[in-house]
Amino acid sequence: MGAMYTVAALYHFTPFEDPAALKAPLAAACCSNGVMGTLLLAREGINGTIAGSREGIDAALAHIRALPGCATLEWKESTASVPPFNRMKVRLKKEIVTMGQPDVDPTAAVGRYVDPSDWNELIKSPDVAVIDTRNDYEVAIGTFDGAIDPETKSFGEFPAWWEENKERFHNKRIAMFCTGGIRCEKSTNFLIGQGVEDVYHLKGGILKYLEEVPQDESTWDGECFVFDARVSVGHGLEEGPHVLCYACRRPLLPEDRDRPEFELGVSCHQCHGETSERDKERFRERQKQIALSAARGENHVGPKG
Repeated sequence: MGAMYTVAALYHFTPFEDPAALKAPLAAACCSNGVMGTLLLAREGINGTIAGSREGIDAALAHIRALPGCATLEWKESTASVPPFNRMKVRLKKEIVTMGQPDVDPTAAVGRYVDPSDWNELIKSPDVAVIDTRNDYEVAIGTFDGAIDPETKSFGEFPAWWEENKERFHNKRIAMFCTGGIRCEKSTNFLIGQGVEDVYHLKGGILKYLEEVPQDESTWDGECFVFDARVSVGHGLEEGPHVLCYACRRPLLPEDRDRPEFELGVSCHQCHGETSERDKERFRERQKQIALSAARGENHVGPKG
């Protein structure tokens, strides 16, 4: 078996006065240690997933923990058999996870954290409503038994969905979950700001649950979408069967590539009707350039800081 890559998923809410000043040193710390992935910096903190050798990840994490207010950084680790990313990106953003609610402040108050070992008992309670805060294409390949799917295409749609549906949850305790926990930091703060008293969220997110809870005790059904080349993971964070449509970035099962709507890098059955023929021609040209680069042994989207 080839080399295993260490994958670290992380986020931390802490005020950065000048995130732009942190960008170049952070990119250099990652690139000089062979670490690839994406990290987002904003005034509210840092978020992202990186992958590399054990030593490389340790060095990158040491740099991040030395940033202002990041000494208590927590992260979740898994492994991949092939490099999950092919370049390193450090990006400046307004928010490290976009909700579009300027009054939301996870450093002020969040819901009650629930350890993975206690999650099953909580969500089985009849007075608890369980809400999946992820996007519709993520929910489609796996979620917790009985969870409510808001059918949002982006996290920024969640506040409007709540406003339209909040009467459904009168006298209910609210338990929310997401991939790694970051969206729930904001969604629980948002609900507290809306006057909801009993708000809970899964500590460490789905990834921590799949890592710690034995499969025979699990209430998780399906796979968990991840934003890297593994596409999905299952119990024990084993790589799942899904592949990615490079046109719409949605997950596919291997057999979906046999469907007539599938064309590598151009379309799949989920997005075929969403793009024009002009779009598809553009995607075909992009795919041709990627294939030519691969034939030359080049990385079409090479590393950059």
